[in-house]
Amino acid sequence: MAGLDWLTARPIAHRGLHDAAAGIIENTASAIEAAIAAGYGVEADLQLSVDGEAMVHHDDALGRLTEGRGALASMSAADLQLVPHKLTRDRMLTLGELCDLTAGRAPLFLELKGYFTADTRLVERTATVLARYAGPVAAMSFDPEHLVALHAVAPGLPRGILAVSSFTHPAWRKLTPAQRRSMAYLLHIFRTKPHFVGFSIADLPSPAPLLARWILGLPLLTWTVRTDEERRRAARWADQIVFEGFRP
Repeated sequence: MAGLDWLTARPIAHRGLHDAAAGIIENTASAIEAAIAAGYGVEADLQLSVDGEAMVHHDDALGRLTEGRGALASMSAADLQLVPHKLTRDRMLTLGELCDLTAGRAPLFLELKGYFTADTRLVERTATVLARYAGPVAAMSFDPEHLVALHAVAPGLPRGILAVSSFTHPAWRKLTPAQRRSMAYLLHIFRTKPHFVGFSIADLPSPAPLLARWILGLPLLTWTVRTDEERRRAARWADQIVFEGFRP
C-alpha cells in the first residue's frame, strides 16, 4: 500500500502522552492532546461496550484507573462515559470522539483488543467509524482473526499485527500450541496480510519480525520502549518506537 511513510515518521506515545503524577491518565483526552502538542503519534486501545460501541480504554474491566468495577463488555457506552477516573476529570471516550479530538493532527494507531474468539463486532464498528475519518490512522491487533476481518470489511485501512513471544493474558492459555506458535512466529502473515508489524522490544532481535522487515519490507514498530537501553536497541532493529515514561 502506497503512502504509508507516516507509519514510522514519528515516535508513538503509548496510550497517549500520559503522566499520572501530573493527572494525565492513559487513553484520555488529556493524554491524547499532550501527545499531539508534543508532535508524537498516538496509540490508543479500543474495547467493545455491550451496545457495540468502540470505547477508548485499555483494560477490559473497570477499577484500575476508574471508580467502580465490572466488565466493559457488560456496560453501555453511555454508562461507561459516566464512570469517573480516579485521578482526572476526563471521561472515557468513544472512538468517534477520539477521531473528532485528533482531527488529523497526529497519526492514530488503534489497538483493537480481542481475546482470540470469533467475535468481530469491534472490527466492524471500528471500520464503520473510521470510514468517515480523513486523518492518518491504522488499526492493529494481537488477534490474527481481527486482521482477517479488517481485510474483509476495510481493505483500504492500514492494519498491523502485534506480537510477543509469549502472552500473559489468560486467553492465551486457551489456544492450541499450533495457534501460539503461529502468533509468536508470525506464521499467519500471508493470510492476515498486515501492512506493518508491532513486536515487543523485549523480544528484539527476533527472527520473525526481522524477516518480515527485511524480506517482506514491512515497517517494524516496537513496544513498549521505556528506557535508554531499549531505545538504543530499537534504533538498531526497528523502524519506530511506541514509548512511554520519557520523551524521545
